Amino acid sequence: MSRQPDLGFRPLVVWKFGGTSVADPGRLRAVAERMVAAHRAGHRVVTVLSAMGSSTDQLHELAYEMSPRPQLRELDALLSVGECISCALAAMAVHELGEYAVSLTGPQAGIVTDGSYGNARLHEIRPDRILAALDGGAIVLVTGYQGRSPGGDVTTLGRGGSDASAVAVAAALGLHECEIFTDVAGVYTADPRVAPDARLLRELGREEMLQLATAGSGVLQPRAVELAAAHDVDIHVRSSFTTDAGTWILEERPMFEVSEVTGIAHRERETLYAVRDMSPATISAVLAQRGAAFGALVRQGGAVHFTVPGADETEVAAAFVATGARMTVQNALGTVSVVSTGIDRRPDVTARALSVLADEGIEPQLVTSTPSRVSFHIPAATVAHAVRLLHGVFGLQAPERPAPVRSAS
Repeated sequence: MSRQPDLGFRPLVVWKFGGTSVADPGRLRAVAERMVAAHRAGHRVVTVLSAMGSSTDQLHELAYEMSPRPQLRELDALLSVGECISCALAAMAVHELGEYAVSLTGPQAGIVTDGSYGNARLHEIRPDRILAALDGGAIVLVTGYQGRSPGGDVTTLGRGGSDASAVAVAAALGLHECEIFTDVAGVYTADPRVAPDARLLRELGREEMLQLATAGSGVLQPRAVELAAAHDVDIHVRSSFTTDAGTWILEERPMFEVSEVTGIAHRERETLYAVRDMSPATISAVLAQRGAAFGALVRQGGAVHFTVPGADETEVAAAFVATGARMTVQNALGTVSVVSTGIDRRPDVTARALSVLADEGIEPQLVTSTPSRVSFHIPAATVAHAVRLLHGVFGLQAPERPAPVRSAS
């Protein structure tokens, strides 16, 4: 599976560990041990880290205790701190294990973005300091989720932005693969915490992964998949807690593995907002000022109803505070999505899903679709049941293991 360039006797790896993988000092030490083992085995190691556990959420809450509409520049300055803490602590752990590590912030690592606070776009990566540290024999730790604007300010890359950081760093270093370590074994046909019989997918095409991620699968940030496609980087999603292989996200996967439906993704909560006396164009512009974008939008009963997938309600509310708009919020909805390449050419898939939901008394309030995904906005209390229902109807379960044969005594 490896597509490493020929780097002589010290191959280079780029890893990324998510927040649950570095949630406490014990897990940080385990990550440090993994890096040190790879370094001693002859690899050059660059690792991108997320903030510890839910620390970014805690910082976000603090910001909104200070102001209902915090300045975006200062919000980015605050939220970027979590990744700096993770990298500095991990470097200390590496030193305690007898090896040399260097922690670099996004700006120090040469990650250059535009000036859009909260959801900055990557412009380029100048990896000079990363390469210099590697040449000096160091394990290099890079803060995910952040970069530097042309004006020199710290910017953040949006929720889950450390995934995008890792893929971009791998591409900048000339690699065609990147390993993303998380708290699950890989990508499943559904969230195994909701559908216990979900099947681990060993390979996925990038388009399939993009649709799953966009629909709520928390394993990868959608922008990371887009970057992987743009720079031809294969992503290996695997567990932080084992050495087992996980899921490879590739340009395409062998046709014999393609099934009618790839998987079921969901969001437990998908807030539906409604604003009166404001055009869709104005709504879009207001959201863009806070680094957000609507997902679905429909005009109904004199109001415009819309969703903002992945955005915190406080962020959306902050966007409209200064406009004086009358906003109502309906947060009793969630979404369940069926992902299938070419679903727009398979109307039977959507019809079957709607029929199965209707048989269970689940009536979608809104249905949205793309060429590879159809999403149903349904009561939040029914989301878990709908996931299990559709997962079973489309035959996505893991095969049952045969019962052990007992020898006659």
